[in-house]
Amino acid sequence: MKPGEYGQRSIIRSEEYLARAERVIPGVSQTFSKNPNQFVRGVSPVFLNNGKDGHVWDVDGNEFIDFPMSLLPVVLGHNDPDVTAAVQDQITEGTIYSLPHPLEVEVSEMLVEEIPCAEMVRFGKSGTDATTAAIRVARGFTRRDRVAICGYHGWSDWYIGTTTRDLGVPAAVSALSHTFEYNDVTSLKSLFDDHPGEFAAVIMEPIGVVDPADGFLEEVLELTHVNGALLIFDEIITGFRVDLGGAQKHFGVTPDLASFGKGMANGYPVSAVVGRADVMSVFDEVFFSGTMGGEAVSLAAAKATIQKMRDEPVVDRLWATGRKLRDGYNAIAAEVGLGGNTACIGLPPHTIAPFTDDGGNDSIALRSLLQQELARRGVLYLVGFNICYAHTGEDVDITLQALRESMQVVADAKNANRIEESLAGPAAEAVFRKA
Repeated sequence: MKPGEYGQRSIIRSEEYLARAERVIPGVSQTFSKNPNQFVRGVSPVFLNNGKDGHVWDVDGNEFIDFPMSLLPVVLGHNDPDVTAAVQDQITEGTIYSLPHPLEVEVSEMLVEEIPCAEMVRFGKSGTDATTAAIRVARGFTRRDRVAICGYHGWSDWYIGTTTRDLGVPAAVSALSHTFEYNDVTSLKSLFDDHPGEFAAVIMEPIGVVDPADGFLEEVLELTHVNGALLIFDEIITGFRVDLGGAQKHFGVTPDLASFGKGMANGYPVSAVVGRADVMSVFDEVFFSGTMGGEAVSLAAAKATIQKMRDEPVVDRLWATGRKLRDGYNAIAAEVGLGGNTACIGLPPHTIAPFTDDGGNDSIALRSLLQQELARRGVLYLVGFNICYAHTGEDVDITLQALRESMQVVADAKNANRIEESLAGPAAEAVFRKA
């Protein structure tokens, strides 16, 4: 079935693969947010095997408009022809070598040209590589141990030890990481006051889904420097989406270090730490060394992705498409009487749309019902809209119509107090469970 067509899509092969996966893969998926427990079982596909532009096909042949976009790496579109050509050309010459490849220099130069804080560059393969390398360098540069954290920063011990997924993290490691609240400079100041002279770095997402209050990012930068620490922007999500130069360019606030990944290579595995030359020079001393760090195929993809974003109005389209979907979602929610329960929020290239019940409590069940109904209409949806350059006007129109029909189902079920009964399977689960 195609997007926009309503009906129960066959997921027989998905379920067969799921049964096999449960025998050999702990948790079924390599990524929590791609686990089948993040979708309504019995309705949503479990395994995908093809993607083109803004669409994906599951193993049963069902076609969906894709909005998770693999959790944001696919910024141009699946199987973008320019990136694919660059990758194919590089594969014919080899993938990894015994000495550095010129692409390491060329892509580094491109990042230095585009990103305000970037004077030097080091590559990794994942967002966690980049954020963790930035923390290690900051600790090496400052000769301090504590880290102040705001946002999501991957799976390494220094961050995940502050969450409810902290099993396996030594308490001594967790004790060196401290969280503060976004748009609340006082909460950061209290950390500095409680541990004077002990913080190596403040690491934060420059924007999550709530806009920074006037002067907030500037105050964080000043407070961090006054206390002798370094400011690190985690731009794994915002980089190459909000602006080619990242949120730091969009907001005009330049950190000392920054981590980039996800959309950098349109889905190929590469990430980067960038920053001030004097800080980055500490990489000569700290140990950050990986066999695959200079892998040439992903760097070829990165070069092609960045060049296309330079040559074509990629970011402008991400904003325009995302704005139409965000505003359309909110208008439809108001029309069907769900305006008090859900809102699509965030900068247009990457939005989320959580649900609350009438008491203001998070409601995964309401969101799951919307997700279920969108899947029945050929729209793959997690919790918001991750836009790619290849999403078309027709994709938007089909999605808005599917939203209108699906939201009405949710509103009717809520008004009849039949949310759970309307779900074909269990509601999606929270990745970070309540403590």
